[in-house]
Amino acid sequence: MSLRATELPSPNASERPAGAVIDTLILHYTGMRCGGEAIARLRDPEAVVSSHYVVEEDGRIFHLVPELLRARHAGVSHWRGREALNDVSIGIEIVNPGHEWGYRHFPALQMAAVADLCLEILGRHPIPARNVVGHSDVAPDRKQDPGELFDWQGLAENGIGIWPAMDGPAEGDARELLGRIGYRTDLELPMLVTAFQRHWRPERVDGVGDSGTLARMQGVLAAIG
Repeated sequence: MSLRATELPSPNASERPAGAVIDTLILHYTGMRCGGEAIARLRDPEAVVSSHYVVEEDGRIFHLVPELLRARHAGVSHWRGREALNDVSIGIEIVNPGHEWGYRHFPALQMAAVADLCLEILGRHPIPARNVVGHSDVAPDRKQDPGELFDWQGLAENGIGIWPAMDGPAEGDARELLGRIGYRTDLELPMLVTAFQRHWRPERVDGVGDSGTLARMQGVLAAIG
């Protein structure tokens, strides 16, 4: 990679399955009290978790697992009909205490570094915009990250991921629309709607599929094309 990154190899990696194509980018928050604590866990062989990269609040980037190897960041996951997304994804952990330790906005320097890193990754792998997602998108029954304070819209404006140009018609079946976007559809509907709202309607995260949320779902589908 051309971005300056500190190499901190993690032992928690393995070969990807034969023939696996990297086509998904999953963004997380660390959800721990500080970046150093998170990096230590991601490099702890007893923890058996890892990510390819960590981005600190001051914009420093740490490289833990080579992109061609499988990191252990997504866990039990599902997106667009596929499971076990560690096999085909790259994971970026973004330092933030998360909802448990004092969730806060992501600093501008950090978001700039995340954007630069994502653009480099997208330049190396065939990852479509609709496959740039959060941990809560692929594991809505378990995860909240990177959460409603994360600037998904800003990333999309820089060519990373999807953000609707405008909302669509406030109509349709919420579960069916969510399935078309990529979410698994066998979970409780409020849980799925909450995950969608954390990513695409952060001004209202209440799990209610109201007319505004339906319109935003339609807008996301229109942006996907």
